[in-house]
Amino acid sequence: MKHTKGTAGRMAGRCLALALSAVMVLSAAGCGGKGGSQPSGQTESGRTGLGQTQAAASDSGKIVNIGVTSSLNTLNPLLMDGVEMNKYATGLMFLPLVELDQNMEFEGMLADSVTAEDERNFLVHIDDKAVWSDGTPVTADDVVYTALRLCSPVIGNPAMMYYVFEGVGDDGFVEEGADHVEGIARVDDKTVRFTTKAPMSLITFNSSYARYLMPLPKHVIGDISEKALASDPWFSHPDVVSGPYKVTEFDRDHYVSYEANKDYWKGAPVIERLNIKIVEGSQLYAGLKSGEIDITQNTMSTIPLEDYESVAALENVEVSYGAPITNQSVFINTDRITDAKVRQAMLYAVDRSQLLEQLLKGNGEVADGFLSSASPYFDSSLVPVSYDPEKAKSLLAESGWDQSKSIRFCIDSGDSTFVNAASVIAAQWAAVGIKADIQTMDINTLMSTASSGDFDVLAVQYTYPPVDPYADVAWLLGGEGSWTGYTRPEVEEALSNVALTNDKDKLKELYGIVDRKVQEDVPMFSAYIIRTMAAANKRLTGVKPSVYGFLNHVEQWDVTQ
Repeated sequence: MKHTKGTAGRMAGRCLALALSAVMVLSAAGCGGKGGSQPSGQTESGRTGLGQTQAAASDSGKIVNIGVTSSLNTLNPLLMDGVEMNKYATGLMFLPLVELDQNMEFEGMLADSVTAEDERNFLVHIDDKAVWSDGTPVTADDVVYTALRLCSPVIGNPAMMYYVFEGVGDDGFVEEGADHVEGIARVDDKTVRFTTKAPMSLITFNSSYARYLMPLPKHVIGDISEKALASDPWFSHPDVVSGPYKVTEFDRDHYVSYEANKDYWKGAPVIERLNIKIVEGSQLYAGLKSGEIDITQNTMSTIPLEDYESVAALENVEVSYGAPITNQSVFINTDRITDAKVRQAMLYAVDRSQLLEQLLKGNGEVADGFLSSASPYFDSSLVPVSYDPEKAKSLLAESGWDQSKSIRFCIDSGDSTFVNAASVIAAQWAAVGIKADIQTMDINTLMSTASSGDFDVLAVQYTYPPVDPYADVAWLLGGEGSWTGYTRPEVEEALSNVALTNDKDKLKELYGIVDRKVQEDVPMFSAYIIRTMAAANKRLTGVKPSVYGFLNHVEQWDVTQ
């Protein structure tokens, strides 16, 4: 899926790899979830299950079990993509340069500062206290080495989008074995300068690059060939790390087990053993009730909506709700449904408040455009279009819509909540004169259908990063080749200016222009935006589930026995 409208357009197109990964991770939010099918408390080959591990806590120290429903693809920072589960599980060993905190502000993790010299040059300074677990200082050489391996043509990671930096090819790769490029340069032992080919905001640099760059110890793995780096077993049991934990066991379909890095430079973790247990969403309630699962997180752990009341009633846990960031987006192919009046009618015909109250039990919100109230750029003055079937009928009449025509409405079969919602939407469309043929398909087929453009309307859960939604929005409104096929000069101009500013008030104004035009022309609309539940055992201290920043200070977690 190519997109060729300048650097911003290329970035949006390449960001699709990240976006699709995020879509697949979150496509189960609000429904049953996906993950290993193994019963809770069991693992393969007779290994100790989490239930037994939990019971043995008094013999082996403090243990915490995190229950997740997201799949895990890798623990190798060089194979990192946009799947948050991969990033968080790997980041326990190899700290990213920065991470978002609970307030969606960028917090230094391995770096203590990231600053913009100008609109193309960014200085990353590694914390002077940062050391590897063997006592060796973390240096600029580790950062440069890792960045260049991320754009190695031999390793072939397509998701990291390093083509934006000077000296990196437009395909995102450098020459095999490259040890330096102009755009990723060592300044001194603790400082690296990143230079982009075109202007970029500091927000985008932090969000798209600094959050996903997890430096590796060059002094330990620097002699491993680039070809071997992609599959070397060292990454499953690394003996030198910069983060609070080291992996002891790893089964990508079922669990990751960690032990504390007692030499962690930010302080030895209080929790001696940490386990990530990959389960079905339907297993979370039982695990929380029994204590086999101590905590869940809002985006990696999908508690089914039908279990919300039961989980909230448990005496041993406290529940919380994350910010509304998971958008049940309905994309309209404007190359097929060309009249904006028809698309407006489709929006007026849907009672979104009913969907929110009846299907999500009020755990979310209705908004127009891409941004939810979780975003610092959200414009609360943009009032969502109200349910008005008579207005819908009038618009269809004005457009001359052929009521005998049937539109192809493609949805994710794995999202049981929206499967129900789609039936309601189709009935409401039918009531105003729009026939819809609902076609359910698995998420991979749905993504293939989206790429081919072989749909009239397509719905999928999509998370637009609240702090930096630029790449996703620019892609989705990128005209020919994008899912919507939609573009408009005012939108293009606003998005081109988004890429150049860090001013939150200005960004709010620019995104407001985009969302108002989207409300007016309806290349997409949000059926609802989900606030997901998370739960934590009351024996835990120093931690509360959050959409972002969940693991930033995991070394401070503790349990009361």
